[in-house]
Amino acid sequence: MASAENNSGSYLTAARKLVPRIAAASDDIDRERELPDELFAELADKGFFRLFVPRSLGGGEIDYLEHLSIVQTFAEVDGSTAWCINQNNVFATVSAKMPERLAREIWGAQRAVVANGPPTNAFAVPVSGGYRLTGRWNFSSGCRHATWMAAVAPVKDPSRNKGGDRMLIMPKEEVTLVDVWQVSGLRGTGTFSFEVEDVFVPSERTFNPSDSPREEGPLYVMPMLLLFASGFACTALGVARTALDAAVELAGGKRPRLDQNLLRDKPIVQREIGRAEAIWGSARAFLLEAAAAAWESACKVHALTVEERIRLRLASTHAIRMAAAAVDIVYEVCGSDSIFEHKPIQRRFQDAHVITQQIQGRMAHYETAGQFFLGLEPEGMF
Repeated sequence: MASAENNSGSYLTAARKLVPRIAAASDDIDRERELPDELFAELADKGFFRLFVPRSLGGGEIDYLEHLSIVQTFAEVDGSTAWCINQNNVFATVSAKMPERLAREIWGAQRAVVANGPPTNAFAVPVSGGYRLTGRWNFSSGCRHATWMAAVAPVKDPSRNKGGDRMLIMPKEEVTLVDVWQVSGLRGTGTFSFEVEDVFVPSERTFNPSDSPREEGPLYVMPMLLLFASGFACTALGVARTALDAAVELAGGKRPRLDQNLLRDKPIVQREIGRAEAIWGSARAFLLEAAAAAWESACKVHALTVEERIRLRLASTHAIRMAAAAVDIVYEVCGSDSIFEHKPIQRRFQDAHVITQQIQGRMAHYETAGQFFLGLEPEGMF
């Protein structure tokens, strides 16, 4: 069983060693809207797409808090890489609940990656031996380097009033990728849509997504939505950290036009950098506090309280929003150096604001937390 105590941190050490490699590829990642083949292979071969796969299947089943550190480490050099690492690993927790034979078929390959996305006009029709699947799924981050695609769809069964949802897994070759990813940030995630039309999926490659995990590790106690939320929050924090560091470096050498003083010597710049650091540091501290409390409960009692889930939801959303706020401050401080694509602040500005628009960054999550703290029944994703 995984625990907070027995994880060696070896993946985090390996992640730090990969930082120069990712940094060197960041322009290619952004331009080509995918991870370069060589970089993907290196990440996969070192286990970075198997972090949340059970050890019984040859995965890492790593400490949750180590995962958050890995995501932030990657995000400090490339937000898109970090996003894919979080997205593809969190979804891989389904390996702990799908039929073991199917999980072994997929993750028996070292470079296996499963991409997914929310459905649009999708349905699965039961037939002999399986299902005929039709539909479209959107926001499939990492689909360009994926080997399998996962599609959740309602079962359209004429013999029943309601067929329920089914998760269906297909080799990527059986779907059509749809390029919709002309966006302002996180371009390297290659978050395309995908479609199928009356594709047969055998029953043994399907399962009920609401099934309980067969694995007993604490990682599989953590709600998937909160794993996504906290990982994307660390992506935002890593992106913002680099923007802040770039602003400090710039302030030490830039003299604004018609001004003899360095930026760093101007009181308004000093104030704003201090404010940005306070915003970033407090948001990160809140997130790590909430994550540590949730992980401790998962490890010790194999369950999270409602309050722990609410606090992790709130801290994750808050970190996403505050990371963007910190980037906005240094964007203003650095003047025209903030607007050029080849400058570090511009890409971080773009990435930070795309993250706020993902479902985990929605302002409505503050309402959910507020309902709880006011003694009301909370409604929302927690």
